[in-house]
Amino acid sequence: MKVYELNEFGIDNLTLADRDMLSPGADEVSVKFHAFSLNYRDLMVVRGEYNPRAVFPLVPLSDGAGEIVAVGEEVTNWKVGDRVCPSFVQGWIDGETSAEKSKTALGGGGITPGIAQEYKVFNEQGVVRIPDHLSYEEAATLPCAAVTAWNALVVSGKLKAGDTVLTLGTGGVSIFALEIAKLFGARVIATSSSDAKLEKLKELGADEVINYKAREDWERVVFELTAKRGVDHVIEVGGAGTLSKSVKAVRHAGHVAVIGVLSAGDKFDPTPVLMKGIRMQGIFVGSRDMFEDMNRFIDEKNLKPVIDREFEFGDLKEALRYLESGAHFGKVVVSLGK
Repeated sequence: MKVYELNEFGIDNLTLADRDMLSPGADEVSVKFHAFSLNYRDLMVVRGEYNPRAVFPLVPLSDGAGEIVAVGEEVTNWKVGDRVCPSFVQGWIDGETSAEKSKTALGGGGITPGIAQEYKVFNEQGVVRIPDHLSYEEAATLPCAAVTAWNALVVSGKLKAGDTVLTLGTGGVSIFALEIAKLFGARVIATSSSDAKLEKLKELGADEVINYKAREDWERVVFELTAKRGVDHVIEVGGAGTLSKSVKAVRHAGHVAVIGVLSAGDKFDPTPVLMKGIRMQGIFVGSRDMFEDMNRFIDEKNLKPVIDREFEFGDLKEALRYLESGAHFGKVVVSLGK
């Protein structure tokens, strides 16, 4: 089978290598991948920013979808032909996260190799069923971005109808958060630096949009749009560059889901967190049980992921460079075909 490997950091250093396929153990399944999707984390891994002490050869990527082609003799809940996605944190089945569980995240250059390969073996507890109405390409977008948005809003945020949600930018997590929030009956205020992308956000259901380049004081705009109350939830994907503004945009006792590290910035002043009683929650994707709960919701509501562009398996480098450009709206997908 073909496998993408890194032996030193850098997009240009990704190479396609040949490896022998592994047979599943007694409690394992073998998955043939049909599609992958890219996350900003993948870019950081490949560039050496995520885990500078990664062990080479490194196999990147965490998100994919495929079909089971072989099962171990003790596997009872899966059969050949089942359509599945791997769970992002293989060892986090349910309950709270832990240091031990976090180490089993796919494709971070740690103990659990990534999935940028044609076939991969997983423990039977490490995969989830794909909603029937989704293609492999659509399903491949779910394991990281969608589960992160679900955890941030539904699990951590206890989202309910009538809440107001602020999303930042137009990456995968933010777009999934918009879609999920609207299906829950929430009001969504969304930001982007592109007027064209703002129009797309409106088409997806955003109630108000803000160009954060035109209005660098976008937190003040949010405050005005909420009658000087602030939003109930912020999907904070920016990191140091946006966190100070996000805590100003959220209401007293509101919820800020801290997810991303996309932008640099000055030192963070925690005073508003204390004075407003803000609940800040770090979100590192989610458990397999969260993934399954989300998929039931996706199936019931017929939610369709937003895919910006698809690349072929042999064009992974180009796909990563496109992600790096920031031009995408939603998810970037790599298709292996059928």
